[in-house]
Amino acid sequence: MLCIANGAMAQSVEDGLKDLYYGKYQTAKQNLEKAIAAKPTDDRGYYYLGIAELGLENKDAAAAAFTKGLTAVPNSPLLTAGLGRIDLLNGKAAEAKQKFESATTASEGRNGDVARAIADANTEVKGGDRGYALSTMEKLLNNEGRKKKQMYTATAADYIELGDAYRYLGGENGGKAISSYDKALELDANSAEAVTKQGMVNYNARLKEQAIGDWTKATSMDANYGPAYFELYQFYITLKKEQYSPAHAAKYLQKYIEVSDPSDKLKNEYNMAALSFLQKNYDEAIAKAKAIMPTANEVYKAKLTLLAADAHLWKGDSLSAKALMDERVKTVGENKLELKDFKLLSAIYGKLKHADSATQAGYLQTAATYLEKFADIDTSKDAESFRNVAEAFKEMRNWGKAAKWYGKALETKDNPSAVTDQFYKAYYEYYAQDYAASQTTWTDFTTKYPEQVTGFYWKGMAGFAQDQQAKDGKAKEAFEKYISLVKPEDEAKNKRFLLNAYTYLMLYYYNLDDKANMQPYMDKLVAIDPNNDAARQVKEFIEASNKPAGGAAKTAGTKGSK
Repeated sequence: MLCIANGAMAQSVEDGLKDLYYGKYQTAKQNLEKAIAAKPTDDRGYYYLGIAELGLENKDAAAAAFTKGLTAVPNSPLLTAGLGRIDLLNGKAAEAKQKFESATTASEGRNGDVARAIADANTEVKGGDRGYALSTMEKLLNNEGRKKKQMYTATAADYIELGDAYRYLGGENGGKAISSYDKALELDANSAEAVTKQGMVNYNARLKEQAIGDWTKATSMDANYGPAYFELYQFYITLKKEQYSPAHAAKYLQKYIEVSDPSDKLKNEYNMAALSFLQKNYDEAIAKAKAIMPTANEVYKAKLTLLAADAHLWKGDSLSAKALMDERVKTVGENKLELKDFKLLSAIYGKLKHADSATQAGYLQTAATYLEKFADIDTSKDAESFRNVAEAFKEMRNWGKAAKWYGKALETKDNPSAVTDQFYKAYYEYYAQDYAASQTTWTDFTTKYPEQVTGFYWKGMAGFAQDQQAKDGKAKEAFEKYISLVKPEDEAKNKRFLLNAYTYLMLYYYNLDDKANMQPYMDKLVAIDPNNDAARQVKEFIEASNKPAGGAAKTAGTKGSK
């Protein structure tokens, strides 16, 4: 009977770990509670119960599991590491580091569960020390100089955690992460988790097709591996060009729901509401979200509010969306809002319309404020993300902010759209009436891309805006270059631009009293616009200045006052 009981307990622990692998946190919780009841001195049961609670977004319950475990198993390095993770989640990095160091010392850095617990906390939790996560795993796996009985036998889970440490460090560590996941696959050829995480590395490297291939491969390796479906869902729901696809997102969310934890009712109901949203059944999504809200915890209440508000916005009901989000801001406080809150609030206020101009201006200012907050805390510092922010400001007609964020996109590395970003930075600096900055940006643009003819025109326009009387020549060189680059067969489609260039140069030479250089530009101007007012006025001034007081024409070559 004792052997049977112990076997059942061990199986329950392994069942719990298996459910954690598949992301079935509620079922894992139930199995781990059974394991603890059967053997209250097994610290692994308490630790992984805490991880299951964190998967259910119950931080307090996770802390309680770790603390209860330490009562039953005093000084457990694994549970000490678990409480270190809670410290990190609470923003107490120093206290967390102290607990991690204590756990490492007590386990001599040679316990796989403890090392993975420390490394995972420092990679997954904001504020964690990614370098420390890597060194912890390297110490665990380093058998150099150790006696045979001290040698550590690595598992697939160890190499996955090592890969995670490299992946979170980013940059040149991507290749090392891929290699670590390959080592995990050598030990467990069926590890869908390792392949899924290789997809994450490729996505971070902007190798989107390879990422999709990895995630699809993971679902083929193990059709029940929900996290791979979830990555595909997240990929297609992300608002980026050549990526966002509600239809594909709905497809993979449906697959994820099919293999997810049937006992996790709240999560499943939320996902069903999200699926209705993706299928454009906005009224259904709103109804489902509002039905779940009264019994949801704070984490899911926030998610459901965002979902319902977004559904109202897509319906075209920005006032209902505003009411929901304003209530959320009032309830939780603006200092506790998250990235998605700021993004949605910006979108809502940007869509509001009011007949009163002051109220409308206030809406747009609020939209801009929320968008800037979103952009400032967004961790995806890539050109496309910055460009999306710039385009949102453009929709608000906030030209100065649009220019700023196109500039940030321009500053990123490996930006294939740098020419477009610099063009729009200069263009919206002009429309924001920051003419000096615009001219500087256009100067740099035309130096880098001399084949971009329009750049010379806008450089001239920025100069013209600073020299409206055309007396200082600030637009002369740029307009002359622009005119020289316009092919005769393209003059008709460039008529509007040429009018401005000809006008400036005509006025510039008129101010110099240089009729020889002025006349060709006047002729060109009249040729494409016979009734041009500027040309008419200049012609009248010249004719008036050439008439003597008695009415006879002045002799050729005699200067008159302008």
